[in-house]
Amino acid sequence: MQETATYPKNNGAAAGAAFTLIELLVVIAIIAILASMLLPSLSMAKLAGQRMACLNQFKQLGYAYTMYAQDNSGFLPPRSATTRWPQALYPYYRNVAILVCPTDAINHPQTIGDSVSNSITQADNSPRTYMISGDNDYFYQALDNATFNNSFMAGTYPQGLPDNKCQYPSATIIFGEKLPTSPQYYMDLMEAGSDGLGNQWTELNQATHIDGSDYCFADNSACLLKPMLDLGPQFNQWAITTWGRTQFVVSLN
Repeated sequence: MQETATYPKNNGAAAGAAFTLIELLVVIAIIAILASMLLPSLSMAKLAGQRMACLNQFKQLGYAYTMYAQDNSGFLPPRSATTRWPQALYPYYRNVAILVCPTDAINHPQTIGDSVSNSITQADNSPRTYMISGDNDYFYQALDNATFNNSFMAGTYPQGLPDNKCQYPSATIIFGEKLPTSPQYYMDLMEAGSDGLGNQWTELNQATHIDGSDYCFADNSACLLKPMLDLGPQFNQWAITTWGRTQFVVSLN
């Protein structure tokens, strides 16, 4: 009797085309290795982009600071306890989103108050990464003790720093980055807390970014400084006067 050969049906698929379990595991392992190599680079690129955005925001605030002085007879915003600098400068930057560093946004940085709005009446209450120089050393020398302590440091002195009193504009900080838990508006060299330490120790964030923090200077330039280099070792860049720059210098040794 003649036998007829029969073959299994595979709908046209070639025999052995499917991956084996071992082959699938190898592919998954290769993908995992590639991902582990690429993700750190992507993360670093993202952080670098956030830092550049932060520097750009500082420059916008620096221009706002300069334009305010031009419109106010050469005087910068006063150290006020009612209308703080975000509200005073608001007409010149017009977007409270630039008050928050992109790197710091996940920390929900604090301010005094909790209302979030793009309205000029709410600028002081918007989340904020940045703080401004309190210009303490200049006013400490320019005012008598009673006026300095009872009016200027209390936030009721009506006049800000004359913009022509900054002798080292390219090396004098006007804006820096604070700790996300700090509600402070002004970086005061002479406002000691209950522990006796000034704001340079208790309020500043020295490492918002991987290598340090960003700063804006009186000449409207902005750059990153490594931790503590804003305070020393040669001079304190938050101070206005020659006296203050050496009086408040921090030794890094």
